[in-house]
This record gives sequence, structure tokens and C-alpha cells, in this order.
Amino acid sequence: MAKKEVQTDLWVHDLLKEAGIELDAQGSSIKEIDEALKTASKRGTGKVGFPEYVGVVKDFILVIEDKAKLENHVKYDSNKLISLETKDVTDFAVNGALFYAKHLIQNTTYKKVYAFGISGNAKNHRMTPLFIDDRENLFDKLEDVESFISFNEKNIDEYYLRDVLNESSDKEKELEEILADAKILHEHLRNYGNMKDEEKPLVVSGILLALRERDNGNFSIDSLNADNFVTDGQKIYNAIESSFKRTDLSPVTKIDKILSQFAIIKDSTKLNEKNATLGETPLKFFAKFLDEKLYKSIKFTRSAEDYLGRFYGEFMRYSGGSGQTLGIVLTPRHITELFCDLLDLKTTDRIFDPCCGTGGFLVAALHAMLSKSESDAEKQHIRKNQLFGIEIRPDMFTVATTNMILRGDGKSNLHCDDFLIKNPKQLQTDFRATVGMLNPPYSQGTKKDPSLYEIAFTEHLLDSLLPNSRCAVIVPQSSMTGKSKEEQQIKESILKKHTLEGTIMLQKDTFYGIGVIPCIAVFTAGVPHDKEKVCKFVNFEDDGFKVAPHIGLLETESAKDKKQHLLDVWFDRIDAPTKFCVKTTITAEDEWLHSFYYFNDEIPTDKDFEKTVGDYLTFEFSMIMQGRKYLFEQNADSDVKKNFKCELNSREWREFFISGEDGVFKIEATSSGIDKNKLNSEIGEVPYITRSDISNGLNLFVSDNQKEGFEKDSGNCITIGLDTQTVFYQPHEFYTGQNIQVLNYENCKKENALFVTKLIQLQMGKFNWGGNGATLGRLSRTKVLLPITSNGEIDYDFMEEYIKEVEEQKLEEYREFATKRLNECKTNSQSVEQLEEKEWKPFEISEIFKKFEQGKSKGLNHLDENNGTLPYLGATNRNNGILTFIKDAKTMKQKGNCIGFIRNGQGSVGYAIYKTEEFISTSDNTFAYADWLNKFTGLFVVSSQDLIRSKYSFGYKRNNERLKKDNILLPVDSEDMPDYAYMESYIKNLMTRKYLEYLAFKKKVEYKLNPNYGALKVATP
Repeated sequence: MAKKEVQTDLWVHDLLKEAGIELDAQGSSIKEIDEALKTASKRGTGKVGFPEYVGVVKDFILVIEDKAKLENHVKYDSNKLISLETKDVTDFAVNGALFYAKHLIQNTTYKKVYAFGISGNAKNHRMTPLFIDDRENLFDKLEDVESFISFNEKNIDEYYLRDVLNESSDKEKELEEILADAKILHEHLRNYGNMKDEEKPLVVSGILLALRERDNGNFSIDSLNADNFVTDGQKIYNAIESSFKRTDLSPVTKIDKILSQFAIIKDSTKLNEKNATLGETPLKFFAKFLDEKLYKSIKFTRSAEDYLGRFYGEFMRYSGGSGQTLGIVLTPRHITELFCDLLDLKTTDRIFDPCCGTGGFLVAALHAMLSKSESDAEKQHIRKNQLFGIEIRPDMFTVATTNMILRGDGKSNLHCDDFLIKNPKQLQTDFRATVGMLNPPYSQGTKKDPSLYEIAFTEHLLDSLLPNSRCAVIVPQSSMTGKSKEEQQIKESILKKHTLEGTIMLQKDTFYGIGVIPCIAVFTAGVPHDKEKVCKFVNFEDDGFKVAPHIGLLETESAKDKKQHLLDVWFDRIDAPTKFCVKTTITAEDEWLHSFYYFNDEIPTDKDFEKTVGDYLTFEFSMIMQGRKYLFEQNADSDVKKNFKCELNSREWREFFISGEDGVFKIEATSSGIDKNKLNSEIGEVPYITRSDISNGLNLFVSDNQKEGFEKDSGNCITIGLDTQTVFYQPHEFYTGQNIQVLNYENCKKENALFVTKLIQLQMGKFNWGGNGATLGRLSRTKVLLPITSNGEIDYDFMEEYIKEVEEQKLEEYREFATKRLNECKTNSQSVEQLEEKEWKPFEISEIFKKFEQGKSKGLNHLDENNGTLPYLGATNRNNGILTFIKDAKTMKQKGNCIGFIRNGQGSVGYAIYKTEEFISTSDNTFAYADWLNKFTGLFVVSSQDLIRSKYSFGYKRNNERLKKDNILLPVDSEDMPDYAYMESYIKNLMTRKYLEYLAFKKKVEYKLNPNYGALKVATP
């Protein structure tokens, strides 16, 4: 074991210990495995070889190989398979793990092996699992994990079933059956009961309570005989009343209030009459169904699943609406259980939920505490005396009470009341609650009634708990931003009395079908917030749950692993990168969300800067080709050279606030900010910069003649788009569109500015369009990593030299590229006529192309963009039509060497592009093929056809019929046919001039073209 791997080994050991897995280090206590490892040398010598850890869980071998550096994680061969070359097996974690797994399969009787390649450290790491069976089949598409929780004795079989074999687990099958039964029951209630939506859960609850009384001899399904004197409903109602008395439910007024909600069971004629189709009353039919399908599940299941709540949700979903008409958002089971873990419930805790709905939080807390209790007396005390709830709606209060009774709550300390009018001090005295849980009503607060804001419910709950109590609430993320003055004041009030521990951002489908993006906020009640208190802000959007059609949100096997990672970070057992958790002090004015505090704390890579410089050179090249070299001449290259080679990891890095009082840069609103509709768009020399992410933000060139009050911004600065989060270096003075910020600093030069641009771009991921843009206030609270000198100063010299080196590398790549293109552009023509010397004639597009194909994609949603290499074309002529790159999708891929005609799209309809490469395209493009087509003739035809694009608009699209009838002018030969040879020669000579012009600008290359655009003469000074 190399010394540098020691820290990684220790961290991995701690993860194994936490998951309850015992493996051996550097050998095995299992004789068969130990014997096999004696010939497992990774160098192929046939001598001993030991992985970091190896052992057995059930009938699975687990083998682990780790490396200290992330770059030593995995190596693939030319076929994109995990390499088993000796050097790769030795140097890379995944490769070494696979080697040992195969060796153990071959040399032991075990038939199933999990191999783990792990690299990095506790904060920044990758943990990749592989599975190998006895036939040496490799399953290498398993998701990376954050812990070993899925591989302990309790979970390993389920992981194997779901992730390796892709089969449903027993738990999933049970849930699917329950949801299917819920749908069926809804249809029965509708068809045979003719009930309103809000009545359905009450009928279900009442029958369940009656079924519970069978054990006490007070009810029997067989007694339901459609008697007109003592109806079936009256018998069920009597059993409900008996159940409440047996539960010692008090006071009497509470029993009366609940029983009044169940009156529909005995009063409804429809429910109590014998149905001709059923041959019995609907109530008896429902009771038989529930007894078989649901009651037994509740009676014998020990999970915290809120079955009544799930049934309630399914009833609403199948009623033709979203369920919001009843004004309640049911909290999913995985969230109620997460609350219990985050609040670290003790058996002595007293739990209070002031908006308890169907009782989901209380059910979860009940089971969490019972699982930790050791005596029957303690369990009985928890059931009777430690769970408290308030619900304002009588129907939901009844459902919640029933739910708690069915779960074994011996007293059900629930109250039907308005929480907000209760005196918090009185609630402290009455409940003496040490834990608060809350999912308040959403979107009811207004400036006229701020008491209904979600944050107001939160404050009222905190005020109702004993000092030092723990509290968690789930609310819309907007509640944490203080979006109104009233909500901001409540946030200030909370911090004066209570402590914010942190918030956890959840995924958008947490409340599936509701359309709200929630977060969890955790507090300590009764302790004023210390301004030096460090809070945690977590991004838990990737929680391991996915939406399944016709079912809703489903847990995947990775959910356990991701939850364990969250809890490890929350309780400071491990560190995490800032993309997952930011730790910081706060103010009431801050937005209490991860997205607000997030900054990228990972040192950027060479690849990051290569893209930035490459994009800039593309922009620079484009401008020079359009005759706008003046933009860059004032920032000519410096001749100063340093005598060291720049490496990113050769410098120490430190975090700084980007702007504000403690910031290192000055950011101000633009001096112009001219709306394009008010712009004098007369063509001129001044760039007009917008929030676009294309062409360095450059939209067009305008004149100096703009309206009074609009000033140009000086060049040599950085622009930041407010909503689009675009960041670009601007070399020349400019005007801007709206919502542009301008960043300046004293040492700004092109090279170090490009470096700073990339570092700020890395922080922009926390912002987004639609209310969470890169405002001045948010930027002032955003941090950035910068390299520093030995004196702790920002190292602008290093940035400058580093970018120069990258730029020189890019230029060398361009020189090599240009040389190849120049050779490609050589022509045998002794003379190329000027355009005006040629004869031109119109041709219908259908005459010159032999085949037309429409783009085959309906959108990007069904395509995989992750590390893709195949161009995806949109309805745009920008960037030669390329929107992004996707993974291969053979059924939609189209051949290159064609011209794409844009049929639709604001601003681009009517234009065309030439494509040499294979691609996938939106159906808004039509592609034409012909034998004469190549890059040069294609570009010529594109240029000619673009002259007619003005006839098309967003309201007048270029359909295939219109396209084929379009006429374009082309030069002709002596036979009045398109002169494709001339077109090719013309474009070749034009491209030659452009390539050399750019090289001349960058490196003072002198070049000459003979008068007939023939041979080149190139010389360097």
C-alpha cells in the first residue's frame, strides 16, 4: 500500500464501519479467498496480490481498490472498455478492482462479486461499483455511490434485484398493488356510493375502524345483511363509536365531533340499500374489499407508510383533478422519515405537528421512537403521551385520528382547532413539545394577511416549542427568500428568538403533480441566532427518487445511499464539496437556500480554460473575418515572458467574495442598458452586448448616435448577464441591452480577465432564469476561488501567463488546422473570375437537389446530452445550427454533406446551413442532398439562397412545398447549367484568404496572393 493511499483507506474503513460491514484489509480471514489472493498479483507475476479490502456479505464477495487521486479513478481502452492492461490495473482504482473481482470469480466457488473502485478523499471522491457473476459477465452501468449502506446484510439482496437484475423488489410490488387497489376502490366508491370527493376517505376510515373491532367481538362483516331496521351503516357506526371508547379517546366533545363526520355512513340511503348488481349493500362490498386489500396491510406492516394518506391522494388523482381542490398537500413517506432522522428522535421526545393533515409526520415519529424503545411500558407511554397534533379541517382531523388509532396510538392526542389563533405559550405548557414537524398550507399568505405565509406558520410553531427543541419544516423554496417585505420581517423576527441550523433543497417532483419546489428548514427553538453561527445549506435535488408513470414518485435503490450521504454530511461525519453542502454564516436578508450561498470550490481544470480560450478565439476569428480587427488592437499581446511553466496545482487557492464590501471586484450596472426596441440600430462601429450566450454576447454593431442618457461602457472589462448567467470579457467599448452587470478591477488585462471569466462562470450554476438571477446583491454574497501568491495576494501574473500558454497551445492547434485547410483549398484553376463577370440564372431548389429529408427529432427531452459527440441541430443558423452534442441515437441520425433549410424558428426561418458531418436535427429543418455537393459548393449555395430568406417570417414558415419552389440565382457554365466547378474554386480561394488573414493578425504572417487567386506565397518575418 502506497503511503499516499493511507488517508483514503482510513476514510473507506469508516464508511464500511458506518454501514455495518466487516471486511478484511490487505488479505482475508476466509481461507478460500486468502488462497486465491496468493496468486493475484496485479503485475501478472502469479505472486501474492491484496486489494485494500475484501470480504463476504451473505453470498456476495465485496472487493475494494482505492486510489488517493481522482485522476486515477478509471482508464478505458480504445473500445471504451475498462482496461485490464497491467499498468492500468496497477494505476487505476476501478481497473484494479475489476482485476481482483475476475481473479476471485475464477479461483473461488463464489458466484457473485461486487467490485468497488474508489478514488479521492472524504470531500471529493468517486465510488464506482461493478458486479461480476460466475460467467464473468460484467455489469458496469451501476450508478456511483456515496456509501456502502446498500451493500450491508439488510439491503444487498434488494440492490442486486433492482440495480443488477432490474427487477422489482417485493416492497415495490406491494406498493404497486396498493396503488392499483386504491384506483379500484375509488371506482367502486364512485360507481356504487355516489359520494363526494371529501366523503370518500371518511367512509374508508370508518370501515377500517369497524373492522378493527372484530377482535373485540363488536363487529362482523357477516352481520351486514341490508336490514332496514338496524342498517349496515348503523352497525358500522356503532363499531366506530365502540372503537373510540376502547381507545380512551377524550373528551366527549372530541368523540362527538369525530362521530359527526362519520354520520354519512349511517345516513346515506345509497350506501345502505342492497345494490342489484352487487347483491349486497355497497357498505358490505366496501368492507369486504378493504378487509382483503388494505386493512391487513395496515395491521401487519411496520413501515411508516401513511396508507390512508396514500389512498386519499389516489382518490383525488383518479377523480379527474390534481387533488389541490381540497387544499392539502400530503407529505411523502420518505420525507416524514427523513424528518425523524434529521431531528434525531429520542424515545423521550414529545412530537408536535400543528398542521397534521392525515397524520403522516406523527405516524413516522411513532414508528421511529418505537424502534428505539426497549420496554413495553416505554412503548405504551410513547403511544399515549408523546404525540400531539392540531388540524383545522374536521374531515382531515377525523382521518388523522383514525390513522393514529389504527397505527396503535393508544390515545390520539389530536385536536381539531386553528393553530394560528392558539397562544404559543399555552401550547408550550399544554404539550411541552421537544420536537416540531410542519408542512403548512401553501400559497395562502398575502400582504393583507401575512399570518398565512408559510414562514409565519414556521415562526408560530417555533414559538410553541420548549427552549432548545428541534424543529423541521417543509415549505416552498420561495419561503426562504423573503420575497415580500412582510416575510422578510418574519425572518428577522425568527432569528431574534430562534436558531437556523440550515436548509435542504429538494427535487421538483417531491410533491408529485402539485407543482411546488420545496425545501426543508431545520431550527433550534428558543435560542437566539448567533451571528457567528455556521449553518448548512444542502442541495439534495438528486435524492434517488424518480417519477414512474401511473404511480408517482418511486424510490430507486440509490435513495438509501444518497440519504445516508446526506445524514453523514448533516451530522458532520464527513465533509462534502460545496456543490452539495455550503457551510456559512447568515443574515436575515439572505436567501436561506443552497443556491444563494453556493460557490464552486473545485480548482478548475485545463479543460475549463481550453474551452474559454477556444470560445474567445472563435469569436475573435469571426470578428476579424468580418473586418472588425479594431476591436482587439488596443490589447495587443505583451512581449513580457516569465521563466516558469504554469500549472494550476502549483499555486495555492483561496476563496474571496466576488463583490460587495468584502469583495475583490467592482460590479456595477451597465451605463446604457438600452432595450433593443429603443435602440438606434443604425449600423456602426460599437458592439451592442446582450445576455445571449452566443458570440461573446455580441448581438450587433450600432452607431454612437444613441439617445441622451445612454453612455457607452469602457472596454477591458467583464460583462455578466443577470438572468442568463453569461460571463464574457469585452475588449472594446460597448453598449448593452437590459440586465447586464459590468465587472472591473485594477489589474485587468485580456489574459487574466479570461482566467477570471472562467472562475466566475463556474459559480454561475447556482443561479437560474425566473427570479434567481445573478443580481448585484446575490453576486456580493457569492464566493470565487482565486490563485494567490506566497504573500496571500491574488496572483494576476500567474493568471496572465497561464492564459498565454493556453492561447499559444490553441494557436498552434489552429496553425496545424489552417495548414491542412490551406492544402485542401489548393485549386488547379489558373484564373477565377470575379462574381460580376459570371453569367447567373435562377434555378428552382427542386431542380438542383435530388433528395429531401426532414429532421427526425421532436425535441431534446428524450435524448442523452451527457458527454455526447453527435451534433444536435436546432432551428437556427447560429453556430452552424448546433445547439448541443448528444449520444448516438441511430434511428434519428442523418447523413452529412447536405444543406439544411430552416423551416421554422424566430429569427432564423428561411436561412440555410451546410453540414459536412452526421447529425440529429429537430423536425423544424429540411435537408437536401445532391451529387455535386461538397463543403465548398455547399457554402456557395447557402450564401446565394440566404438572399431570399427575407420572404419568410415566424408567421410565414418555409414548408417543404414552398422550399422546393424557391428560386435561387447561381452562376452557370457554357451549357447554362450551374457551374459547380467555379463555385468550388471561388470558395476555396475565399477561405484561403480568411485563414491567412487571421494568422497574419496573430503572428504577423506576411502573405501574397497572385492576381488570379492562384498560388500562395507565405513568409514570416
